[in-house]
Amino acid sequence: MAGRINLRIGFVSTRFEGTDGVSLEAEKWATVLARLGHTCFYFAGICERPAECSRVVPEAFFLHPEIGRIHNAVFNNSRRAPEISRLVESLKNKFKDDLRAFVADFGIEVLIVENALAIPLNIPLGLALTEFIAESGLPTIAHHHDFYWERERFLVNCAMDYIHAAFPPNLPNLQHVVINSSAGQQLSLRTGLVGRLIPNVMDFDQPPAPPDEYARDVRTAFGVPADGFLLLQPTRVVQRKGIEHALELADQLGPATRLVISHATGDEGNLYEQRVRNFAARLGVSVRFVANVIRNSHGTTTDGRKVYSLADVFQQADLVTYPSTWEGFGNAFLEAIYYRRPVFVNNYSIYALDIKPKGFRVIEFDGFITPATVAQTRQVLSDRSLATAMTEHNFELGRRHYSFTILERHLHSILAELTGASADVG
Repeated sequence: MAGRINLRIGFVSTRFEGTDGVSLEAEKWATVLARLGHTCFYFAGICERPAECSRVVPEAFFLHPEIGRIHNAVFNNSRRAPEISRLVESLKNKFKDDLRAFVADFGIEVLIVENALAIPLNIPLGLALTEFIAESGLPTIAHHHDFYWERERFLVNCAMDYIHAAFPPNLPNLQHVVINSSAGQQLSLRTGLVGRLIPNVMDFDQPPAPPDEYARDVRTAFGVPADGFLLLQPTRVVQRKGIEHALELADQLGPATRLVISHATGDEGNLYEQRVRNFAARLGVSVRFVANVIRNSHGTTTDGRKVYSLADVFQQADLVTYPSTWEGFGNAFLEAIYYRRPVFVNNYSIYALDIKPKGFRVIEFDGFITPATVAQTRQVLSDRSLATAMTEHNFELGRRHYSFTILERHLHSILAELTGASADVG
């Protein structure tokens, strides 16, 4: 067997920024790879990683005007204009040149593509990656977080030729990774490809530090009364997050309850956010949209407001709400477990298939809230010993099934298969 080698690994995505699930999981992978002695570099349209190890290509961002033009032209339309095809071809060739330069300049030996070969938010980038990987023979891991067939808005299109070619592609030097068992089954059924299951993870071997003085005013800053509850909805404001259920729960818990939503709307428009605001107003629930004061590090906004980390808010929350109707895995669920918060969760399919059987103790509902759901929530919120027993039990399960140690074993094995490096851990 070949000896262990330290690899130069290039991550590629539309963005590495903020607190979206893809960016967070990519950062966790990079952390584990760095612990193993590898060096990581980044290619994206927007990138918060250090400039000395990054290549920023603005057109790679899925909200770039040219990419948005393509997206709007091919989805929910039955015919593609010739000029759109020409634009796709032009951008694809540009991206191939950019990728060649990225690999050459940083001496990249392995690529890890984060979702850019799964969901067609940037069609030219996916096509360019497919051709570049095929032409270069570079060992590549395609880390798929969600596929086009899982999103209704991608199903009507005039770009199925592109989608079949690149989302995802079938290449001999490409290892597919999925984050839930259903995605692996569907990948196999629809494409004949095999996806290795690697769930999302948290660093359970390094528990979070207790709240510091900086974060002690979180509840006051978000208007939570002394006798009130802070419910944290740590997700984007998109329809599949089911935020109406969190609002309904907040209404049932009383007027001193505050629902805090940590993330912005994202890539699916703002109509659902308006729906959430209107529904909250009708119920009389106080909801706070705080994405503008949540960052990866502390600081102040341009108008002088204090900026908190997401960890700050988790550790001051009384309950984490996670009423999603669909998720690729459940990053926010793991975060709630990691920060030892009670969690209110809808029985969405991936939770039911992959997470629930592990034995987590949660406040669960199945599609709609019942009086029993509210009663259980009140009990957990009022009985600190019960909440502590639940969260400690959940943390230990998280450490057993979703730790960085588990990820490390998977990445050792995959890199051994792709490059011949030793798979010996440690």
